[in-house]
Amino acid sequence: METQRKGLTFWLLTAFFALFVLFLYGPMIAVFILSFQGPGGGMTFPMRGVSLHWFADLFSSTRYGDLGDAFWRSIALSLLVMLITVVVSFFAGLGFRRRFWGSGALFYLAIVSLVMPGILTGLGIGTIFQSLGLRTSWLVSGLGAHLSWTLPFGLLIMFAVLNRFNGSWEEAARDAGARPGQVLWMVTLPIVFPGLIAVALFGLTLSYDEYPRSLLTVGTRNTLPIHIANLTANVTTPALYAIGTLTTLLSLLVIALSFGAISLATRKRK
Repeated sequence: METQRKGLTFWLLTAFFALFVLFLYGPMIAVFILSFQGPGGGMTFPMRGVSLHWFADLFSSTRYGDLGDAFWRSIALSLLVMLITVVVSFFAGLGFRRRFWGSGALFYLAIVSLVMPGILTGLGIGTIFQSLGLRTSWLVSGLGAHLSWTLPFGLLIMFAVLNRFNGSWEEAARDAGARPGQVLWMVTLPIVFPGLIAVALFGLTLSYDEYPRSLLTVGTRNTLPIHIANLTANVTTPALYAIGTLTTLLSLLVIALSFGAISLATRKRK
């Protein structure tokens, strides 16, 4: 009886996990498959041929607006956000290793934007710029809006990484005559490098696909998520799925490069 009960529990858990994986990855797989529809295919199954027609259509047709510009704009913005997030999170994490007056309040102030709805954050930034008589743009107000989302994640990751950091390694380097800059560059940075890769990955991906905080802050030059959302109102072809496939492949490439960088850093430390 006990064996039967364990067997039933195992199959129930297996079925639940299979349904979870299907729910998680099923839509992405369907989008990937439908992006290879034939020229006469639609946005639903069944497939009507297999081709790269809709990928080519993205770059040859004018009905998708400035899709290319929106893509490169999102890439540039996300790379800038990633760089700032990594630098600020790293040095803020080092600063918070020692308690100082007001550190608790400053910490909660830094992460409070995580619980603020993104659309309200964007509305507040847009309102401030309007009150000051300034024009919103993706490189100024949009950058600030994205940083309000990525910096808290970066800080939390660095706090977790540095919480496990053994300070005796730095002490040993200082005892050996290393200057503060050498300790930072040759001891601290290599050890926390995998954590910085994680911060960079979060900053890049969170900024690249951010929609609520971008909607009211990027001005007239839309980023890719906003442009795709606008396309859904008048484009009803598998080209939308082709966009999703390309962006997913780009994200997987970034993840692969990140794991490669971590593996390389780990080998150098051995």
